[in-house]
Amino acid sequence: MRMRKKPNLEPRMAACAAWQVADPAGKRGAWRSLLPGCAGLWVELGCGKGKFTVELAAAHPEALVIAVERCREAMVMAMEKARDAGLKNVFFVDMDVANLSACFAPGEMDRIYLNFPDPWPRKKNAKRRLTHRSFLRLYAQALTPGGEVLFKTDNAPLFAFTLEECAALGLEVQNVTDDLHANGPVGILTGYEEKFLAQGVPIHRCQIVARPLEAEA
Repeated sequence: MRMRKKPNLEPRMAACAAWQVADPAGKRGAWRSLLPGCAGLWVELGCGKGKFTVELAAAHPEALVIAVERCREAMVMAMEKARDAGLKNVFFVDMDVANLSACFAPGEMDRIYLNFPDPWPRKKNAKRRLTHRSFLRLYAQALTPGGEVLFKTDNAPLFAFTLEECAALGLEVQNVTDDLHANGPVGILTGYEEKFLAQGVPIHRCQIVARPLEAEA
């Protein structure tokens, strides 16, 4: 659902400027300068209001977390959470995922988090799904070999589609589950995920292991 525009958005964004990277293309190949000596560069695609983002960064101060979000109304709330928590290892980018290769150098990332992306259920919109093979190619290029995409969804058809796309590209998939929280909550939950857990909705999860891929024919 599209968020309502906030009349005070710009001053709120300005108040969180220290947590936003306004020119992500200018950081290409140099993201780790934001946290020298970091143990890894982790990127969340579609951070929403930032619950998962902030809890992840707080739990892993050794890692540099970059959160990508196209909806500025949501991103400002995520940045405010990071600011209020005093976090120094998380930064936010207003960017379309399709522009990933313009902003991250090959092999620059160590991990990608992809939590509950839009399933785009209509077949004609399959190429817009963030686990379509065109996007998987972008991730494989941006990740170091052996890096991983951690993918979670409540949408069973999208999960099946994702596994098929990975198989088509020859990408290894590990720790596949159709009910991640069957025996109780596992790991850091998003806001959506907390609601799904309370409703008994099963969560599908897998780890996609990156490797160099041949160029598309």
